[in-house]
Amino acid sequence: KERQKATGVKLLWGTANLFSNPRFMNGAATNPDFAVVSHAAAQVKAAIDATIELGGQGYTFWGGREGYMSLLNTDLKREKEHLGRFLVMARDYARSRGFTGVFYIEPKPMEPSKHQYDFDVETVAGFLKQFGLEKDFRMNIEANHAELAGHDFHHELETAAALGLFGSVDANRGDPRNGWDTDQFPMSYYETSLAMLTILKVGGFTTGGLNFDAHIRRNSVDPSDLFEAHIGGMDAFAVGLEVAHRIIQDGKYAAFVKQRYASFDSGDGARFEKGQMKFEELAGLAKEYGTVGFTSGKQERLENLLNQYLLGL
Repeated sequence: KERQKATGVKLLWGTANLFSNPRFMNGAATNPDFAVVSHAAAQVKAAIDATIELGGQGYTFWGGREGYMSLLNTDLKREKEHLGRFLVMARDYARSRGFTGVFYIEPKPMEPSKHQYDFDVETVAGFLKQFGLEKDFRMNIEANHAELAGHDFHHELETAAALGLFGSVDANRGDPRNGWDTDQFPMSYYETSLAMLTILKVGGFTTGGLNFDAHIRRNSVDPSDLFEAHIGGMDAFAVGLEVAHRIIQDGKYAAFVKQRYASFDSGDGARFEKGQMKFEELAGLAKEYGTVGFTSGKQERLENLLNQYLLGL
């Protein structure tokens, strides 16, 4: 609190480390030993209390050990129910203490577990709905974790936005040729531009923000490397923001997408979207429409256009 007062720095969100201590090798909230679950609760309670005391805007859960190494010794259904119960209890406790911020789950498919229950945005969305947590929780999306799940960073952001669950971002990048969490600083203007495009379209950061979950390379040993990494990462997202703003202001992408789905804006397509059509009627329309033509997706043109925005042309 003294540091906050001296610098004006605010706490974006708090969290608890439920993966480093060996007691959590079989899980924290999903551990088969109830005593370990109690230890996990003690740590989360302390972290929530600290977050409230420091004025944190949110609280993040990341389940690095909430998964399994083998299904041969795992009751998957029971473990996921325990995780859901744990999160409900943690939410209720925080609310009872006056916490009004947002809770986040940070999806990741694996590492250190073979399979984690918070695999990706779609998986977590279903989990939140199952346990009635969708009104209190949103996604804290990490680029490297998206890659490990076989998705683009942009995909996970778009999915969260479409589901109304976008919350915060762990800013980093992975190496597509490595199957692990490299946590490199984000340096790709292409990737940050697409990310910021989605974030702006959804209204910006109404909660959360950009948090560097990244570290310099092991052989980057000069003090200047640390500064250059942070400056480069901030510049990458700043440029991405400017490019995304130009794309939105120009309106060419939005106009193309709108035209591509124009058949749903009126007539039978609009009735279909509004649920005003029975399935047999929908099927019967095939005969009326007859042979359909082909419509180009124009992917190459749109990719060239993105390059023009990146180059400021």
